[in-house]
Amino acid sequence: MDLEARKKLGVVIKMARDSMSQRSFAKELGVSYTTVQLWEKGESIPDIMNLANIADRTGYTIEGLLNYLGVKSQPHNSEIQQIVKQIRVMPMSEIGIVLKAIADRVKTDSTSESSVDKVKPEVGK
Repeated sequence: MDLEARKKLGVVIKMARDSMSQRSFAKELGVSYTTVQLWEKGESIPDIMNLANIADRTGYTIEGLLNYLGVKSQPHNSEIQQIVKQIRVMPMSEIGIVLKAIADRVKTDSTSESSVDKVKPEVGK
């Protein structure tokens, strides 16, 4: 994510927390308040789960937020399209399992750089 997008994201995060302190907002997201400070300064970016939460709090879809930030979409491959189709009809209990697997993967991948920088989610409506 480029510097301009990080600055925009910092503004969106401030909007998402509204009148909440960084500490209170961080507690709700399960991160430290210094993490929220770094996000707002554009020095780091949230993982995909927190990015989705921030998008929701500001009235964006995750795709809409990524569009606003200028994150470019990656073309679909047929395997990904098939997975997305399956997820759309999957029972919510199974979606929870998928989300946990994604969160675990993102946590593993974020050791060297932000997972949002590594995994460029598909953007589109």
